[in-house]
Amino acid sequence: MKPFFVLIIFLVTTTLSAHVGDHSPDRGIIYTINGKEVEGHFLMSRDDKVFIELPNGKVVSALINDFSFENRESLSEKIMVLKELNREKKEVTPNRPINCLLAFFLLIFVSLLLFFISKIENIGVTKLTVICAGIGAFLFACKTTETVVSPNSNTSTIITKTDPAFIEAVYSPFKNSVKTRYDNTYFYIESNGIPTHNMMVGITSWQQQVPIPQDYTGTNAWSIPLNPELATIPLSLKTNFMKGAVAIAPNGIPIFNPLNNRGEDAFAIGELDKWGGHCGRADDYHYHIAPLHFETTAGNNPIAMALDGFPIYGSKEPDGSTMLPLDEYNGHAYKGSYHYHATTKYPYFMGAMRGKVTLDPATTAPENQIIPQAKTSAIRPAGEPLKGASISDFKTTGTNAYSLEYTLNNQKGYVNYSWDNAGIFTYTFIGTDGKVTTSKYTRK
Repeated sequence: MKPFFVLIIFLVTTTLSAHVGDHSPDRGIIYTINGKEVEGHFLMSRDDKVFIELPNGKVVSALINDFSFENRESLSEKIMVLKELNREKKEVTPNRPINCLLAFFLLIFVSLLLFFISKIENIGVTKLTVICAGIGAFLFACKTTETVVSPNSNTSTIITKTDPAFIEAVYSPFKNSVKTRYDNTYFYIESNGIPTHNMMVGITSWQQQVPIPQDYTGTNAWSIPLNPELATIPLSLKTNFMKGAVAIAPNGIPIFNPLNNRGEDAFAIGELDKWGGHCGRADDYHYHIAPLHFETTAGNNPIAMALDGFPIYGSKEPDGSTMLPLDEYNGHAYKGSYHYHATTKYPYFMGAMRGKVTLDPATTAPENQIIPQAKTSAIRPAGEPLKGASISDFKTTGTNAYSLEYTLNNQKGYVNYSWDNAGIFTYTFIGTDGKVTTSKYTRK
């Protein structure tokens, strides 16, 4: 082979081997993506996706929400720096795929050049083919491929508008007590706030509240977004939403944060009854855990809908199969969308609000709340904790009339109450000492 030809081959191979982003031997950062650990270096961010370069030169990408809380904090800082640097520039695609494309055209050019040189230098076709194949193999080995890391073999999570019929199926088992409607933005759920199952029995930490009807109708109905969107940084329920509902059960009863407004696990400290609920300061009954007892009537449908628009399933997947591994939000991507699951351990149904929500500007964390939010209506001053009391019975005594029995120091006490069509509520308190007190209140 003539020196001239050797020089060309040397220059070409040297140029191709000096590709951008050489395979560095140093160790990268450990990222946790959907529960899987990946070692690599932050490469770039585009369209809510983060690109991580692995030690072998490959690139993996995932939505920033798929990373662990710790990773998202550091990644968000890096993304903000990049946005500031590129504030006046268009988004740039990753360099490595562009270089490989340029290298492909360079390969064509080199191949043509080699062909003409072979004619001049009288190099055989076989030898020329081997040289070109070697260069092509080298380029292929340096090629950067992109894969999406996500659970359940999903390549991405694509959120589309929710079919109102899908949500309708969630609430249809209780159509005698729940009314529904929808527009282009929200699916609305109306109820009186009183479940058809029994209530209050089993509570060992009681604030002397009892369930009365609430007017969750008309403009005060519960609202489920029909166009859910994944949040860039989901808001944790450990530090947010300790006021108001975060989901609505199929019987029209709101579901609150598993933590009470003091940041305590309401179930663990005995505030909840056998059905996962209790009454708030407005005598409003609500759950603090997603009630798994609704699985019986739900079938393969969700057992609740979150106020970010994503469904909450029970212990099974939508097709009835065994529940797949959950992410840190107590949910996962599934067939192009996202849903939560109710479980028997904290966080019970959601660790963070995976979807975008609008916050009430009049509230601040941790007692911030989602809007639109149906309002409750109190008709009497809030009760006080009755230390040591446990609720042993709760029953219907007539039309719009109930009796709650509690036990304190092995003595029985009662709260008997009722209301009429004029909105007048009568409460009769019978203490463990036998003292009777009656009060009337009018709902305005």
